[in-house]
Amino acid sequence: MMQNKKLARKVRFLRWLLNFYPPYLGAGVKVRYISSDFREVRVSMGLKWYNRNYVRTQFGGSLYSMTDPFYMLMLMENLGRDYVVWDKAAHIEFISPGQGTVHAEFKIDEDMLDTIREHTAASEKYLPNYQVEVRDDHGTLVARVDKTLYIRRKPQAQLTDKAPA
Repeated sequence: MMQNKKLARKVRFLRWLLNFYPPYLGAGVKVRYISSDFREVRVSMGLKWYNRNYVRTQFGGSLYSMTDPFYMLMLMENLGRDYVVWDKAAHIEFISPGQGTVHAEFKIDEDMLDTIREHTAASEKYLPNYQVEVRDDHGTLVARVDKTLYIRRKPQAQLTDKAPA
């Protein structure tokens, strides 16, 4: 019970922190939801005078920034301290102009975590690719972001898992 309350406080604090994080504040990015198990995140960004481009649509840098840290944060929380998780690369494809509020959803499940654990069991690096779509209020695809992460199990983590002989 105490662990659940502690995790709920951590989720609320992280959401608050991200919503007041200067790059997100300046871009108009809002973290709308973080699940209590860190397996789902929803963000949105309205079209404002300060985050639109020359042709009055969503600025591409803001579209990317709203997708930047979430898979890394979610995986760090779910894999624990025995793993190194970094964003390695990203590619964004602009599909249609963002002319209003846009949204992105991030989800991880147990299969993703199991795959990561399998690939990193011997402390090998693993470079999974995850995709997130940015859509407007009508469901129109605005951008597609491919994120490559660097994940490795720390070598000393293997030693702490083994029971003494």
